Amino acid sequence: MTARNLTDIVIIDETEPCPYLAEQMARMPLRMPLTKITPDECDIRLAEGHRRTGEFIYQTNCPNCNACEAIRIDVGQFEFSGSHRRVLKRGDSRFRQQFGPMKVDATRVALFNKHRRLRGLAKRESDIDFEEYAWGFVQSCFDSFEISYWLDERLIGLAVCDHGRRSLSAVYTFFDPELKSDSIGTYSILKQMEFCRANQFQYLYLGYYVEGSPHMRYKAHFLPHERLIGDRWLRFH
Repeated sequence: MTARNLTDIVIIDETEPCPYLAEQMARMPLRMPLTKITPDECDIRLAEGHRRTGEFIYQTNCPNCNACEAIRIDVGQFEFSGSHRRVLKRGDSRFRQQFGPMKVDATRVALFNKHRRLRGLAKRESDIDFEEYAWGFVQSCFDSFEISYWLDERLIGLAVCDHGRRSLSAVYTFFDPELKSDSIGTYSILKQMEFCRANQFQYLYLGYYVEGSPHMRYKAHFLPHERLIGDRWLRFH
């Protein structure tokens, strides 16, 4: 079975300014699945390069650019480097990790908006509200959960995750940019890697990698990894 055999309704299929590369136009058709996506089907969707936003599925299909490459880590082949171990040790000594269902509240929305503003990720967009946060993250056509990170009683980071039978998808991670020296983004990926190993998942999907986008550069540092180029997953060491 492939995702192409599954039935979706196309909701939006228009071009828009690319959020990753200046002067490029992007097309990311939003598709609504007509049936519930099972864990096995989630694995198929992720392996074919699909991503989730809210209750919709999308895959880039841009008119003049193919820079977006789905990127994943084969958990069994990945080895923690010395710097990874240091990030883990420092994070584990400072932060408390909590797993739970996706939810929306003022603390989460405020942290999300702060992260986008201070990291320059919202140049063309205004802050989101409760409804937009719920629409984008909490409502889901996959099995989803959140990993929240706490410094004492203060929320300092959150990872939105989807999972299939053997795959975990890092949908979105946001954190307090004032704590950038703690490498919370890297720490979150490493904690998700630990979760994959504990649950015998084969792959951790990191979304899209776009060479030339400074906000995507960190993903290439997790080696070895695989990228979907054309219709083949190629390994990078």
